[in-house]
Amino acid sequence: MPIEEVVNESAVVLTEAVLEMGRIALGLQTLGMIIVFGIIFQAITLFYNRKRRLAIYSIKDDLKRIERKLDKFMKKK
Repeated sequence: MPIEEVVNESAVVLTEAVLEMGRIALGLQTLGMIIVFGIIFQAITLFYNRKRRLAIYSIKDDLKRIERKLDKFMKKK
């Protein structure tokens, strides 16, 4: 009957190994989801920051234009 004990023991070890691999897989899946959500968040942030940056560039161009007009006005006086 030692053969039955070896078979039963190997079945228990195999079951524990499969369960541990399942836990590791769930951990990796969770890590993957966190990374995917992080990438999505970064893409959304990049999009909104681009809109803000374009608005700032527009304001900067307007300020340059106003400054040139003021310089011309000050030269006339």
